[in-house]
Amino acid sequence: MPTGKLDDYIMFSSGGQGGQVLVIGLPSMRLLKVIGVFTPEPWQGYGYGSLETQAVLEGGFAKGKPIYWGDTHHPALSETNGEYDGQFLFINDKANARLAVIDLRDFETKQIVKNPNAINDHGGGFVTPNTEYVIEGPQYATPIGWEYAPVDQYKEKYRGVITFWAFDREKGRVDVARSFQIELPPYWQDLCDAGKKVSEGWIFCNSINTELATGGIELGLPPFEAGTAQRDMDYLHIINWKKAEELVKAGKAETINGIQVLRLETVAQEGVLFFAPEPKSPHGADVAPGGDYIVVGGKLDPHVTVYSFQKIQDAIAKGPTEKDEYGVPILNFDDVKEAQVELGLGPLHTQFDDQGYAYTSLFLDSAVARWSLGGPYRQDGWKLEGKLPVHYNIGHLAAAEGDTVSPDGKYLVALNKWSIDRFALVGPLHPQNLQLIDISQPGDKMQILYDMPIGIAEPHYAQIIKADKLQPWEVYPEVGWDPLKQAVDPNAPQAGQERIERRGNTVEIWMTAVRSHYKPERVEVKKGDHVIWHITNVDRARDATHGFALPGYNISLTIEPGETTTIEFDADQAGVFTYYCTEFCSALHLEMMGYFTVQP
Repeated sequence: MPTGKLDDYIMFSSGGQGGQVLVIGLPSMRLLKVIGVFTPEPWQGYGYGSLETQAVLEGGFAKGKPIYWGDTHHPALSETNGEYDGQFLFINDKANARLAVIDLRDFETKQIVKNPNAINDHGGGFVTPNTEYVIEGPQYATPIGWEYAPVDQYKEKYRGVITFWAFDREKGRVDVARSFQIELPPYWQDLCDAGKKVSEGWIFCNSINTELATGGIELGLPPFEAGTAQRDMDYLHIINWKKAEELVKAGKAETINGIQVLRLETVAQEGVLFFAPEPKSPHGADVAPGGDYIVVGGKLDPHVTVYSFQKIQDAIAKGPTEKDEYGVPILNFDDVKEAQVELGLGPLHTQFDDQGYAYTSLFLDSAVARWSLGGPYRQDGWKLEGKLPVHYNIGHLAAAEGDTVSPDGKYLVALNKWSIDRFALVGPLHPQNLQLIDISQPGDKMQILYDMPIGIAEPHYAQIIKADKLQPWEVYPEVGWDPLKQAVDPNAPQAGQERIERRGNTVEIWMTAVRSHYKPERVEVKKGDHVIWHITNVDRARDATHGFALPGYNISLTIEPGETTTIEFDADQAGVFTYYCTEFCSALHLEMMGYFTVQP
């Protein structure tokens, strides 16, 4: 990519244990931004004094307990008719069962919701084809609602729970009042995908640990890694979410911790939940562009298994004759299977392109397998086309628009877990390695173009959108803009209206920032005063961002052109404190400072 040339695609990648989202240009593989999500981020002033960002973070607190980190796994772009529309991005926090909403007009987090009935999650987020719901899949079974039950009551008291967060696109927020959950058996539900086109209205989630293993290596019992791998088959969960929605509206859910929950017995009896056997320990359920096939990769099976949605519907209509011990109907494997394709060791996740090919990550083989879909995609399908070694131990992979109804092809990114010898040694903790792959040629022709080290945390999944679908602002629409409300704040400081007011022990400041000064430049209070400080960046030039650091009070802000923000604190330390601009905004940047004096 020559200097100054803009990328054709933008990739949104999870930031793993860093709790953030990474924004990467393709094909340049340039890191463009790290979006602060679940973890405070000082450059963006996210969580370091701003009342607006603190309100977002507090939305993700657990029963009032502060949580200032997250483990982001699966970003999901908002969709219209199964196509990315570039308006919103959602991301889950596996560690703490939370979901975040990011507005792609300014690439900032607007909402974090804490799941009231789950400890952690893994299968979210993913969206229905018109973003009616953002779905947060579960992971490890626990008693619903943070209740206690001993592990020896696992079968009776432990459950999975999948959450359908209703999304209000106009407000840009999750609407908890319209959201609901489905109780599931205590199998470990893993990754999910939404049906599209012919399968719209359904979702598909794989699972592991249908053995109901509970560990206990210290007691001489089989460890989880052995106990969860005893059976040859686990269960693909097939869920009719539109039927579930009807049941909730009909009053057949019960409220648990403020959210409506459809109980397991109800969904098993009412035609909402079905199982289909799937090969051993799967770790990916991916729906083909037409919604007609569901691809499952079993970690301990060298094949991918392809299910036909039409065959699933036929089997449901025929009437399943078998149920699991929780009363969930089980479809016959041979009745719903379309094909199995042998690819190699450790198949995990699958993406699609515009040539009728599918791409599956092979963790143990450290390779990407390209294989052909059958009709209507290709007439010579259901066979391996070729494998490309990657470096090393690939987890997820992402193709350009590769999980939409109309994939682009061209590029694929391998999100590798190990880098080993690909980069200069920087100590025992190695960076992750994202590899850009050219998939534009047919057959077995694939080529690695670039290695990108990620030394922030461990990315998991990513989605790649055409850059021209995104319409971000260059500056905020008006001076005095509140990014949380996405509207002008009537109380925002404006040029010529700067002032300081005292009301008893409360001091309120209305300040503006412009190249290259703050106004006012002197703020004097008394120890013990309560300080409310509003700041507006009145610059309108693109990239004319100002910072505001107040040492001694743990305050760091970034204020973008037109933005207003507020900090609030008690002046509990006497002394002289210099505040200054942390962004190099002009030739007189170093002179952009002021004195905050606190009388004893």
